[in-house]
Amino acid sequence: MALLTVTDLRTHFHTRNGIVRAADGVSFSLERGETLGIVGESGSGKTVTGYSLMGLLPTPPARIEGGTALFAGTDLLHCTPREARALRGKRISMIFQDPMTSLNPYLRISEQLIEPLLIHEEISRRDALADALAMLESVGIPDAQKRLRLYPHEFSGGMRQRVMIAMALITKPELLIADEPTTALDVTVQAQILDLIKKMQRELGMAVIFITHDLGVVSGLCDRVQVMYAGRIVETADTRALFHSPRHPYTRALQRSIPSLQPKGTELYTIPGLPPDLSKPIAGCAFAPRCEHATARCTATDPALADVAPGHTQACLRVQAGEL
Repeated sequence: MALLTVTDLRTHFHTRNGIVRAADGVSFSLERGETLGIVGESGSGKTVTGYSLMGLLPTPPARIEGGTALFAGTDLLHCTPREARALRGKRISMIFQDPMTSLNPYLRISEQLIEPLLIHEEISRRDALADALAMLESVGIPDAQKRLRLYPHEFSGGMRQRVMIAMALITKPELLIADEPTTALDVTVQAQILDLIKKMQRELGMAVIFITHDLGVVSGLCDRVQVMYAGRIVETADTRALFHSPRHPYTRALQRSIPSLQPKGTELYTIPGLPPDLSKPIAGCAFAPRCEHATARCTATDPALADVAPGHTQACLRVQAGEL
């Protein structure tokens, strides 16, 4: 039985300029111990999907219009506030994109680290501080005893991200949602953070949803990858199949945009155009205006996900027709 099963998640934002369909029919499942990558450009609905599962979206303007998200028998989208509080920070944790704005600048690191333990565990403050110290050491914070009493601004960006990881993992969750945890970090620190997440996953046996805009990051981290565009999943496959035989034109375009895969000295490929305005109705395939393979049929017919191989689905009419 899957740890998490999301079915037809639809999250819309009701704004003065119209209804923004940020997540529009998202479905996927996640097994225990599995790592699922969610990739796509900014505005594709990746973070909204994660925040919807955590119940962290502001309401209004956000509204869950439909769908279910069953986590160990509990529907995360329709559970009571008390049920959500019992799960959040205990069995499900999240690493946020920007640790400087996610950490409280007025509280010492120690206070922020022990808070989940004091809320969810029957534990003394002394034991909680001991666990916090051990967790800081496990995520590679040097001189953890001294740094435990520092404030967030006294840490570098990479160290703040390590603190965020320690905070998310201190209760040994079953599911970790990592929302672009390496975006603001340099390449060396990024590699360290990714290795740290893999190490902690092996030790704790937890499932991970890794959200990123960088298709290259997920290649050595994830078991499966789902590609999102305009609030929908356009392709999903195991990581090896996605990299060796991407089927959807958008996935191929993302792969062509990875700098390390381009011949040296050539111009870096960029996807033409801009993502669509999700507050306006979209006729046909949302990627069609930017797709070099689009035909008149693509702009008129809304494609659905279909199997192209075992465990490999995509939503492109021309691929499904065997034309690409």
